[in-house]
Amino acid sequence: MRLNPTIFEQILYQSKPMKFALIRERKTPPDRRVVLSPEACQKVINSFPGTEILVESSPIRVFTDDYYREAGFEVTDDVSSADLLLGVKEVPIEDLIPNKSYFMFSHTMKKQPYNRKLLRAILDKNIDLYDHETIVNKDGFRLIGFGYYAGIAGAYNGIRAYGLKHELFDIPKAVELEKKDNLIAVLKNITLPPVKIVLTGKGRVGSGAKEILDEMGIREVGVEDYLNRDFDKAVYVNIDVLDYNERLDGEVRDMFDFFDHPQEYRSTFMRYAEISDLYIAGHFFGDGSPFLITKENAKSEDFKISVVADISCDVGGPIACTLRSSSIEDPIYGYDAETESEVDYMDENAIAVMAVDNLPCEVPDNASRGFGFMFIEHVIPAFYNDDVDGILQRSKMTENGQLTPRFAYLQDYVDGKE
Repeated sequence: MRLNPTIFEQILYQSKPMKFALIRERKTPPDRRVVLSPEACQKVINSFPGTEILVESSPIRVFTDDYYREAGFEVTDDVSSADLLLGVKEVPIEDLIPNKSYFMFSHTMKKQPYNRKLLRAILDKNIDLYDHETIVNKDGFRLIGFGYYAGIAGAYNGIRAYGLKHELFDIPKAVELEKKDNLIAVLKNITLPPVKIVLTGKGRVGSGAKEILDEMGIREVGVEDYLNRDFDKAVYVNIDVLDYNERLDGEVRDMFDFFDHPQEYRSTFMRYAEISDLYIAGHFFGDGSPFLITKENAKSEDFKISVVADISCDVGGPIACTLRSSSIEDPIYGYDAETESEVDYMDENAIAVMAVDNLPCEVPDNASRGFGFMFIEHVIPAFYNDDVDGILQRSKMTENGQLTPRFAYLQDYVDGKE
């Protein structure tokens, strides 16, 4: 007779209790997100009997200390008894607890210079580091992230920037509204002129941005109609890599060919830039891929885009007008194509650029709940099933004071040779 999976899992999990801790976010500017909401914590302990969860007291977390207490969890200033410490952003070096295991976005896997000292400290303190960004399946596809909520906030900010740039409307910043439903309620009360909006990307980021445009009632059209027709109402097109890139030899292949051989392609994005008013960038940009908007493109008399919402925010990358990341407090700046420099976004010839690089912080409630759902689905079980799918093995960057084999390429970075 087949056992009920839930009963079987409970029997298995009871023999392997763990103690997790939700740590206080200490990075500046403050981040109100958390890995697990109070409801998510309850789901964990109900699904994995014997599990304990501590909550480090925080004055800024989107879910208050009392919210966790009311849900039955201990709130404390001392989480050193936990087996695994769960955070969102980087932990300041002075706050790292030696000989512990951490989950965080360490921002080190791409050899970011500003976090070299952090990775060194993690190794020196004998910390086992699991990075959220490295949680992937056996095929290398990421399983969790905040990208969807970046898309939500980024599309809202793009619409807001367009209204400000063209003096059509002035709506609150996304961070002032906090939740997705509040953002949508505001956007439903505005009317756009018959503009054309091009959205790149169909992953988590693109999906979040698309939801905002759909909730506004903006009509989605296909590529051919978008490129060849005029409309009396606002429309948008959601395009993927093969819609704005073509092989140099003219052959038509699938998107995996593009991912494998990006140097064999050239961008055709200019045909969208010549007829679009607002560009929302939600695509993934890989090494060697063609740039979408070059400095020369932006100087062209045919270039029509007046507002760029660069959710992907690859500074120095595929979108020439993204000179730097912007902040939640001051999200928009201007780009003068002729001088290739930053100006006031309200200048007549300026392209308005929204390039906030921590967009999910603007919807901390939704972002935390969504992230927690994915973390419970893909990560928590791995601690109780002997990591049967290799989730933890692939995501662990450091162990016993050394880089794990998968991340050995970072040794020169740690040593200061790169």
